[in-house]
Amino acid sequence: MSDDINDIKYAIEAKGLSKSFGGLFALKGIDLSINEGECVALFGPNGAGKTTLIKVLTTLSRPANGKVLIAGEDIKKNAVAVRRRIGVVSHQTFLYDNLTAYENLKFYGKMYDVPDLEQRIVDVITKVGLESRLRDRVGIFSRGMQQRLSIARAILHDPPIMLLDEPETGLDEQARSTLSELLKTLVAGNRTVLLTTHNLEWGFALADRLAILVKGKIVYEDSKQSLDMTTFRETYNRCVGARS
Repeated sequence: MSDDINDIKYAIEAKGLSKSFGGLFALKGIDLSINEGECVALFGPNGAGKTTLIKVLTTLSRPANGKVLIAGEDIKKNAVAVRRRIGVVSHQTFLYDNLTAYENLKFYGKMYDVPDLEQRIVDVITKVGLESRLRDRVGIFSRGMQQRLSIARAILHDPPIMLLDEPETGLDEQARSTLSELLKTLVAGNRTVLLTTHNLEWGFALADRLAILVKGKIVYEDSKQSLDMTTFRETYNRCVGARS
């Protein structure tokens, strides 16, 4: 990475990113650059700092130190512009259980001033295979259905960048397979994707590049092209075990 964060424009770029809680650092000098259209899977055990990193990138949490650019926008100076360029999917769906799928999407669509909103709702609900449940209340949806609707919500305003924080958490195998197919469609659509997970096989199958976060530091990073699953698992166990 260049010494000047503005020399090269990445979809996501962090330099010297740190975040502390009560004097304890959850992120310790993170340097991360993600190209436009690239899918990066960030692995790590519970407590590694994955969710904290996503919260900082989504402007939900302010960093203690460092600089972060999302689509060229500084997260500290232009948080509103950053939010319009990202879609967020996590184990929290950010959906309202007492509203229907349609009402949820309409609410978020109005918040983002989505043009031709009614047609856009039809488009995204069809992408996630829930068109027959559009008028049903979200509170009766299964966990897998809620996560599919969460993806529809996240792509409603057609963001170029997707941030996914352990979106497979709590899903059964069938729901995880459906989610994987949806994410592959996002990647094929040339969106930039940063995916955090502790599921090695699942993340490995989706990503172009792999990184490992342990105790707030990125301790490994490489293209998937040079790896197979067995080698990567050995690398992950070595990285995590050496710092446990």
